[in-house]
Amino acid sequence: MTEPSPSPRPSAWWETRSFAIAMIVLAIVPLLLPPIPPLTDLMGHMGRYRVQLEIDSSPFLSRYYSFNWALIGNLACDLLVQILGPILGLELAVKLIVMAIPAVTVAGLLLIAREIHGRVPPTALFALPLAYGYPFQFGFINFAMAMGLMLIAFAFWLRLARTGRLKYRPHIFFVVSFLIWVAHSFAWGVLGILCFIAEVVRCRKEGDDWMRSGWRAFVACLPLAPPAILLLPWRGGSAPHGTFDWFKWWFKWRWLYSVLRERVELWDEASAAILLLVGLSGFATKRPWKRYEATLGIVSILLALVFICLPRVLLSSAYADMRLVPYMVAMPILALRPIANRRVANAVAAAGLLFFGARMAVSTLAFLKFERNYQQQLKALDHVPMGSRVMALANVPCRSAWYTTRMEHLSSMATVRRRAFVNDQWEAPGAQLLRVRYRDAGRYFSHDPSQIVRRPDCRARNEPILELALQYFPRNAFDYVWMIDMPRDRWPVDPDLVPIWEGKRFGVLYRVVHRGAGSTTASNETPKGSVPRVTQ
Repeated sequence: MTEPSPSPRPSAWWETRSFAIAMIVLAIVPLLLPPIPPLTDLMGHMGRYRVQLEIDSSPFLSRYYSFNWALIGNLACDLLVQILGPILGLELAVKLIVMAIPAVTVAGLLLIAREIHGRVPPTALFALPLAYGYPFQFGFINFAMAMGLMLIAFAFWLRLARTGRLKYRPHIFFVVSFLIWVAHSFAWGVLGILCFIAEVVRCRKEGDDWMRSGWRAFVACLPLAPPAILLLPWRGGSAPHGTFDWFKWWFKWRWLYSVLRERVELWDEASAAILLLVGLSGFATKRPWKRYEATLGIVSILLALVFICLPRVLLSSAYADMRLVPYMVAMPILALRPIANRRVANAVAAAGLLFFGARMAVSTLAFLKFERNYQQQLKALDHVPMGSRVMALANVPCRSAWYTTRMEHLSSMATVRRRAFVNDQWEAPGAQLLRVRYRDAGRYFSHDPSQIVRRPDCRARNEPILELALQYFPRNAFDYVWMIDMPRDRWPVDPDLVPIWEGKRFGVLYRVVHRGAGSTTASNETPKGSVPRVTQ
């Protein structure tokens, strides 16, 4: 890419380094106060982190789980936790890592805009709320961290070309490509797409035809290719295999208007509409191709095609197409060229800043509400002894509901804080390194989603019906039943379930009475019948 022409005027207020730093700081504000970042799947990951940190030292966790390190393309936060967890403690380490994700994403978006245009266009500010896109809100933290790092890596790729340091780039990106792949293989694939298109456009600007530009871009991107060799043992060994739900148009449309889904449906959908209008605003001019920078314009089209072609479930990872949406939406916004009219540019920048600030303010309030609900339910853990076996049943809204309480994996905090076995961990060979070895829980009640309870008319086929779960779960395999956010009218009356904690309105903890087991758990009720334990 050629050297951007220097601006003949002083930098506008939104183009300064201090403003960029302020936006990065603003991006972490919603996460400052909640001790547990209220992201749907995060607590499940935290349970796995507790196992990975203490599997060799805990007298409890090794009874219920196994954890073996392997090289897979999904380790961004796992590795950071392994480094920071022993130093800071697990919960603080996770909080800081999660706070870093939107900061890294905002930094990447601003850096790309600056490298592409030579300065940050005012319209680029509208892309910043996408740091809190639905994949991040869902708790796909390895993916979100890897994509944020990918954006910064792409900006660095552009900078090396702009400053004429191409001879260093192959060596640097040979290493960077492996790091991004280990963080998350999806991000590595997107980085390859972005870098290839950037090279094609750069070569075209230098006068090459399309054929030669494509060949030069292919050669330039070869240092990004070596991580592909890691796919061979991964795919041939314990890799995830399920891939299905191609071209589900209803889902794809839902992912578009849910790109900023958080808590308030009207506000979130209106925000998504604003993003789409800004991104497509170039088409309101007579020559729309002149409003978009070529590299990101082509990238926008290509990512849209990838989104269309991606299935909903890829290699057993759900929401594969949904994960791409925030970055796909960001690209045409970043592609918009700077506005020449200074007065109009000021107004657009002010509107973008107001939009980002409003999103962060509402997110802050929403996260505090989620956190208050968490703390009410987590009081049950004061009554759970270390190493207990907990059958969790979390009451959550229908999947079609916009608002969710984000309680699906709150039960994993029993593993985090009480080193307990809970029936909510994922078992996904090739995608997760944790395995459940507590077989007495049975094939169904040992792992996710056996803890998720929805209305019978809107549950997934593999999610339990509350009454049947209470009737058939293996009672001698569990010490407690923790009904999370469950309304009182659904609490069971059962002589074998003794309530020992009740929430003010929702939630209850029962001790399971083990009939015929005496005062101790029989040896065949522990993993491999190895360690009898006193029933609390």
